[in-house]
Amino acid sequence: MKSHNYLYILLLIAVVAGGCKVSKDLAVPQNATPVVYRNAASADSVSIASVPVKEFITEPEIQALIDTALLRNYDMQIALKNIEASELLFKQSRLGNLPVLNLQVNASSNRPSDNSLNGLSTSQFLGTKHIEDYNANLGLSWEADIWGKIKSRKQAALATYLQTAEVKKALQTRIIANVARGFYQLLMMDAQMATAKKNLALSDSTLRIIHMQFDAGQLTSLAIQQAEAQQLVAAQLIPQLEQAINIEENALRVLTGKLPSAIERLASLERIRIPVGLSSGFPSAMVSRRPDVRTAELALNIANARVGVAKASMYPTLTITASGGLNSLKASNWFNIPASLFGVVAGGVTQPVFQRKQLKTDYELAKIDREKTVLEFRQSVLNAVAEVSDELVKIEKLQQQYDISLKRVGTLQQAVRNANLLFRNGMATYLEVITAQSNSLQSELELATIKTSQLTASVELYRALGGGAN
Repeated sequence: MKSHNYLYILLLIAVVAGGCKVSKDLAVPQNATPVVYRNAASADSVSIASVPVKEFITEPEIQALIDTALLRNYDMQIALKNIEASELLFKQSRLGNLPVLNLQVNASSNRPSDNSLNGLSTSQFLGTKHIEDYNANLGLSWEADIWGKIKSRKQAALATYLQTAEVKKALQTRIIANVARGFYQLLMMDAQMATAKKNLALSDSTLRIIHMQFDAGQLTSLAIQQAEAQQLVAAQLIPQLEQAINIEENALRVLTGKLPSAIERLASLERIRIPVGLSSGFPSAMVSRRPDVRTAELALNIANARVGVAKASMYPTLTITASGGLNSLKASNWFNIPASLFGVVAGGVTQPVFQRKQLKTDYELAKIDREKTVLEFRQSVLNAVAEVSDELVKIEKLQQQYDISLKRVGTLQQAVRNANLLFRNGMATYLEVITAQSNSLQSELELATIKTSQLTASVELYRALGGGAN
C-alpha cells in the first residue's frame, strides 16, 4: 500500500508540473519590413497578389498550360508526396502523450550443468535436469510530459508539415510565372521571326534593284556585296529563331510534364495588352502571403520547439511502467488462471547527472540555430522586398523604354520607305538604303524584346507579391 502512495505522489507531480515550460519562445521579428516599397507608385493597401491567377493572366492558351503544369509537373507531384509524408509524421507525433503497449510471448528451455549451482538446485528441488519458462504478457510504458518535451515535438512536427505545404505553394507560384514567361518568349520570337522574314523580302527587293543598276553600269560590285551581306543578316536570324523556338517549346512541355513537341499559338505579341496600374500593396501584407517567407517563419517555430526539447532533456524524466500476463514453468499450467497470473507496476525518475556536457551543448547549439533562423527569416523578407522593388522599377522604366522604342520604330520604318523611294529615283545611295533597313530591323526586334520584358515583369511582380499561392 505504501508503494502505491509513492506512485500516486509521482503522478501528482507529473500533473502539477505538466504545464511548466522550461524555455521561452523567440517571437517572429515584427520590424523586418519597410512601410512602403521603393519605386511604388502609391501606398495602396490593395495588392494584385489577391487577384486569382485566371483573372490576372487572361490568355486562354497560357491558362491551359498553367492548369496542365500544376497537375502534371513532376516537381509539383514530388512536393505533394512530401506533404503526405510530413502529414503522416505529424499525425504520429500527436500520439506522443499516449503510453507504449507491447505484447510479448516467449518460451524457453534451459539445461544447466549438473555440477553448477543451478543444476544441483534443479535436480534437488524440481527433480529435472532442465528448466522451462513460458511467458505471455502485456507491457506498458508511459512518460509524463512534465517539461513540455513531447509538446515541443508536436509543435515541431506541425510546423514541418506546414512548411511542406508552403514549399508546394512557392513551387506553384514559380511554375505559373515560368509558364507565362515561356509563352511570352515564344510570342516574342514569333514576332521577331515575322520581322526577319519581312526584312528578308525587303532586302531581296533592294538587291534586285541594285542588280539592275549594276547591269546598267550605274553601280559597282561593291553595292551588290553590301546588299547581299545585309540580306544574309536577315536570313541568318530565321534559323536562329527557329532553334530558339524549338528549345523554348521543349522547355514548356517539360514544365507541363509532357514530352517535347510543338505548342500551338493563336495569340500574338501585338494583340496582348500590357497590364497597367499594378498595385503592390503594403510590404507587411506580402510577408504574410509569400510562401518562402512563411516557410522561414515556420522554421523559427521549429527552432523554438527544438530549443524546448533540448532544454527539457536536461530535467528529470518520470516514467511509469507496468506489465502483466501469464507465467508458468510448465506448458501444461501456462494458462491455468488465476494461478499463472502475474503483474508488475513501477515508476521511476531519471535525472541526467554527467553526460560529458552533451545535453548542455545540445541546448546551446539549439539556441544558436534558433538565432540563425531569425537571421534567415530577416534575410528572406529582405530578399522578398528587394524582388518586389526590382519588378516595380522594371515596370516603370520598361514602359519608358517601350514608348521611346515605339517612336523609333515608326521613324525608321518611314525612313526605309523614304530611302527606297529616293533610291529608285537616284536621290539616295544604296548604303543609305541598307543602313535604313538594318536600323529598322534592329529596332523592331528590340521593340518585341522590350514588350516581352514588360509582360514578364508584370508576371514576376505578381509572383514576388505572393500571387498564385492559393
